[in-house]
Amino acid sequence: VQLQAFGGGLVQTGGSLRLSCAASGSIFSINVMGWYRQAPGKQRGLIARITSGGIKNYADSVKGRFTISRDNAKNTVDLQMNSLKPEDTAAYYCYVNSNTAYLSIPRDYWGQGTQVTVSS
Repeated sequence: VQLQAFGGGLVQTGGSLRLSCAASGSIFSINVMGWYRQAPGKQRGLIARITSGGIKNYADSVKGRFTISRDNAKNTVDLQMNSLKPEDTAAYYCYVNSNTAYLSIPRDYWGQGTQVTVSS
C-alpha cells in the first residue's frame, strides 16, 4: 500500500490549508484513515482519524478548526485546516490501517510527510 500526500505549504496565522492523501496498491479494505503530525523535537501525535463508517476523532488541539473527510471509493483522506496557528507548524503524515486481502491482518501504512508552516 502506497500513500501519497500533498497540500502542505506556508501560510499566515489564521489562514487555511487543505491536505490530501491518496492510497493505492494492494488494498482490500481500509479500516481507518488519519493524520499525524510531528514538530521538531516532539513526538509524532495523532491529530485526526476517520473510520470506514465515518466516525471521526480529533486531538483537542485541533477540534473546531480541522475537519477530516474521506472518499471510500477513491481511497483518499483530506484534512481541512482552518484558523491555523504557529503551533500547528509540523510535518504532517497520513496513515491508513488496511487489509491487503480477505481475512489478512490489518496493518498501518504511512505516507511521506508534508510540511505545514504557519508564520506569525
